[in-house]
Amino acid sequence: MSLRSSITIVASPRPRVGKTLLARLLADFYLQEGRSVATFDLNAGERTLAQFLPEKTTLATVRDINGQMALFDRLIADEDTTKVVDIGHESFESFFSVAHQIGFIDEARLRSVAVAILFTATPDQTSVEAYRNLRARFARAILAPVHNEIFGPAQHRDKYPVASGNPGIVRLPVLAPGLRRYIDTPPFSFADSNMGNAVGIPIAAHVELQRWLRRIYLEFRELDLRILLADLQGSIRLRS
Repeated sequence: MSLRSSITIVASPRPRVGKTLLARLLADFYLQEGRSVATFDLNAGERTLAQFLPEKTTLATVRDINGQMALFDRLIADEDTTKVVDIGHESFESFFSVAHQIGFIDEARLRSVAVAILFTATPDQTSVEAYRNLRARFARAILAPVHNEIFGPAQHRDKYPVASGNPGIVRLPVLAPGLRRYIDTPPFSFADSNMGNAVGIPIAAHVELQRWLRRIYLEFRELDLRILLADLQGSIRLRS
């Protein structure tokens, strides 16, 4: 499996948990790594993925059969591309129900495409049960909980167990509050080497933003290695 042919699904049944920010960071990280990137936006409202990455993003839907076919056909296509899917909370159950019905994870494996699900974890029962259901329905998927540190210490970590061979918890560090107004205004891009001048970020704030990005990108590099290992282990089990 090549990490240039992978699908990362960022999901949560809850709104406003940092999911789209995580999808943006992943896409920009992969772009800076020199990969071909395609993103898919299943959100409604403002500040969606498509607004920040318009040239890379396909607006998608799972509300009807045509939308479902178009999305999953494109995801499974062998394009030597790293794909990031941002699942809005309104589309959460529909997306995973269809994915389970069509055997999406197994089909991807047959095509040597790794699929990872990053689940933004919160302590509420809705999220805990949704994560448990994903583990049950997608036992062969690479599933990792994400702790957004803006919500404080991960005291709910025991509610999100990680299966043997899967990546551990991915941490999304807290960004200084004063920087949010810069990164939350489209079309801000973390992959833009000139982003400080582009949006008028003061030098001290720019340095702090770069320090924050280095922490996150270290998490992503470790995640890549863990996804590769988990996928290789899964492929070995399938052949045995």
